[in-house]
Amino acid sequence: MSSEGYSATEVDAMTDRIAATFTGLNVLVTGGTGFMGKVLIEKLLRKCPDIGQIYLLVRPKKGKTPKQRLEELFHGELFEKLRDMRGGVEPLLQKMTLIAGDVSEPDLAISEADRQMLIDEVDIIIHAAATIRFDEELKKAVLLNVRGTKLMVELGKQCKKLKLFIHISTAYCHLHEKLLEEKPYPPPADPHQIIQAVEWMDEETIAQLTPKLLNKLPNSYAFTKALGEALVVEAMEAGLMPAMILRPSIVIPIWQEPLPGWTDNINGPTGLLIGAGKGVIRTMYCKSNSYADYLPVDVFINGIMIVAWNYITYGDKKSTVINFTSSAEIKVTWLEMIDAGREIIMNRVPLNGVVWYPGGSMKHSRLYHNICAFFFHWLPAMLIDTLLFCLGYKPILMRVHRRISKGFEVFEYYTNNQWDFKSDIAQTVRKRLNTKERRDYKVDAVGLDIMKYFEDCIKAARIYILKEYDDTLPAARRHMRVMWWVDVIAQCLFWGLILYWVSGWFPGVSSMFGTSSEPAPSVLAA
Repeated sequence: MSSEGYSATEVDAMTDRIAATFTGLNVLVTGGTGFMGKVLIEKLLRKCPDIGQIYLLVRPKKGKTPKQRLEELFHGELFEKLRDMRGGVEPLLQKMTLIAGDVSEPDLAISEADRQMLIDEVDIIIHAAATIRFDEELKKAVLLNVRGTKLMVELGKQCKKLKLFIHISTAYCHLHEKLLEEKPYPPPADPHQIIQAVEWMDEETIAQLTPKLLNKLPNSYAFTKALGEALVVEAMEAGLMPAMILRPSIVIPIWQEPLPGWTDNINGPTGLLIGAGKGVIRTMYCKSNSYADYLPVDVFINGIMIVAWNYITYGDKKSTVINFTSSAEIKVTWLEMIDAGREIIMNRVPLNGVVWYPGGSMKHSRLYHNICAFFFHWLPAMLIDTLLFCLGYKPILMRVHRRISKGFEVFEYYTNNQWDFKSDIAQTVRKRLNTKERRDYKVDAVGLDIMKYFEDCIKAARIYILKEYDDTLPAARRHMRVMWWVDVIAQCLFWGLILYWVSGWFPGVSSMFGTSSEPAPSVLAA
């Protein structure tokens, strides 16, 4: 029985109005080969079998054609359930129309024939393509996140059948607002002028101007996503096309379906858990009692489909800037997240080849963090890399810690600041869902088990990111026990040496070790 008193049979018999909305509609997706885009395409194909065509804008990459990239995508583990439902890859390919192009290039790098086809056929545009690297060079970020959005908006204006243009932004693009409301905000600069500037200036000049252009914003990501929003707002307010802006918070691995814990990258909390679980990250400068806002990717994809249904069905033209955030319902502090991850990795799902027993802590003092980073990050990395070099292997740990240090420069800004978000629109829209829709397009936190979710994330990262399969778990557990003893012995030796050194300066302490109370001879002997 459902929580509302319906049996499973009765729930299954209910109408899926969201899937029905997409019947016969043609959807253009940008960013479809990215993390979020993959989950979106899988959900559209699985829940909306009668959808028209999904037009996918894809560029060649690493010597692979768009078609090869799509076939590789459909053969991935994320699409296994869908392949079983539809009888293989071929039925999925029949629902897809590839558009060779690149959002970061002039005119989207698409042919005139493809452009005309999109203008004639597309009903919904979901623009998700963006660089999500926080430290991306400004020129590249502007060309993709700002000019790319402008070109997509111009295409949307021309589409004859367009019912809705959905622009995927981020809840962390107006960082001067400690409470982000569901409304447009003035951009940090004129997006049109910024586009013109980066088109003719060389990268070196732009790099010199970047600090001044960003002003108080911490990185190119927040800056360019705010500019991209402004372009969509401009088109909306002028009545040039039906559009909405969706602002998800930090998008993290799948919660429920189709593959719990799945992700294709180590960005955000996943990378943090892996780094700590491998024993590489042992100190962080962070306010441990503060929290970030996370959103499982499947919850956000469900949200996209729900608000599209709501807009097309009810014509709600006022609810066009929507925050998709979770902290109004559930808050997880950085300390709680790290403690949960540590408990799971130490006792349930250890990672292979940990370099040290997982430990360390968050530091509220930057000076204390820097001291700990020297002793627990840089010094061991130098020693291990020297040993590797002497044994004829390629040194790696110093390179790893340089990347970690660079990532921390971005990470620390977000962990030592706090934002809150209004999310009234999404909570209002989900009240319109029937029981079946609430089950199949889950956008609430009811039933969330944080520890199980983190365990699913670590298991999935272990398999799909690290390629560490379940048959290696027994060896990983044995190695973890060995590293526990190594850690204990190393700490005993370290503190023993410290006490021995201190005993040379404090006679009262030296008597505990049975040494002479005279400081000078003990120091000379040492």
